[in-house]
Amino acid sequence: MSAPAQGRAVVSPPIVTGLAMPLQIDVSNGSLYVTQAIGLLTQVDKDGSTTDLASEPPGDARDLSGVAAGRKGIAYATTFFDPADREALLKLRKWDGSVKTIADIWEYEQHVNPDGDQTYGFLNLSKRCAAKVPAEVGGEPYTGIVDSHPYAIANAWDGGWYVADAGMNAILHVSKWGKISTAAVMPPQPVRVTAAVAKANKLPACTVGKTYAFEPVPTDVETGHGKLVVSLLPGGPEDPSLGARGSVYAVNPWKGTFKRLGAGFLGATNVAVGDNGEIYVAELFGNKVSKLGFNGRNRTVAKLTNPASIEYRKGKLYVSYNVFANGSIATIKLH
Repeated sequence: MSAPAQGRAVVSPPIVTGLAMPLQIDVSNGSLYVTQAIGLLTQVDKDGSTTDLASEPPGDARDLSGVAAGRKGIAYATTFFDPADREALLKLRKWDGSVKTIADIWEYEQHVNPDGDQTYGFLNLSKRCAAKVPAEVGGEPYTGIVDSHPYAIANAWDGGWYVADAGMNAILHVSKWGKISTAAVMPPQPVRVTAAVAKANKLPACTVGKTYAFEPVPTDVETGHGKLVVSLLPGGPEDPSLGARGSVYAVNPWKGTFKRLGAGFLGATNVAVGDNGEIYVAELFGNKVSKLGFNGRNRTVAKLTNPASIEYRKGKLYVSYNVFANGSIATIKLH
């Protein structure tokens, strides 16, 4: 089987193929751990052999995502989107094979709703203009709704976990005893509507020059050099009509503060941090893995079809790619 298309680094032949939407991976002690969209937590060994470690009942309303291997076992998240029976849990698959629920994230969202005081949508449209905006977009501003989708997990320095929740628009800390707190609420992602944007999205002319604040969608969280590094989808359409708006933030989890480190990514679905603080980004819709540069000068490291998740270990990136078809994982040897 041929290796994926290469950019400026050496991309290996695939370690494993045939995975079903491998959207999150982790690397620990020589093994890969992968969450598949069919509700499986899977171990991949060096020879490409696979072992399913945990599963959720299949179905469109269920999701198993996020993975972080550690001393106690492998943490992952499950989400059930059925409106009549919503659920979002952080679980731990222990090394002895047993599974324990660590924290009820959906319950926390219902009681706290961390982004409930943030405003999204069109800002300062007149009533007349707001009425002309298509209903699926909405002309009136709104505050953060009650929603949760724990999407990515990182081991915390204190033995707990950090969780990037794509529905909550926040980064959570979960202690080793299961206590949840908000590490940071990610900021709205504003877009100024131009005539071209209005035309492409079928918006009335009165919206030109106005600002639409999209919801931030955290897709990964990594610990590195005393901070959290978070990749962020910008909400709204991921297509050329609004440009490449994915970004990477540094988060101080003790103060809840954040700083944007870089932007200009098309589908920033995962991030990895190198030994010296280098930051790599998987661009799902940009079909490449990039290295964060200074002054917006991001560099293409390797070109792959729909890369979704990356992890850095000992001078290599491990990347899941082709995730909408023949889901595969390869390594990228960095120069």
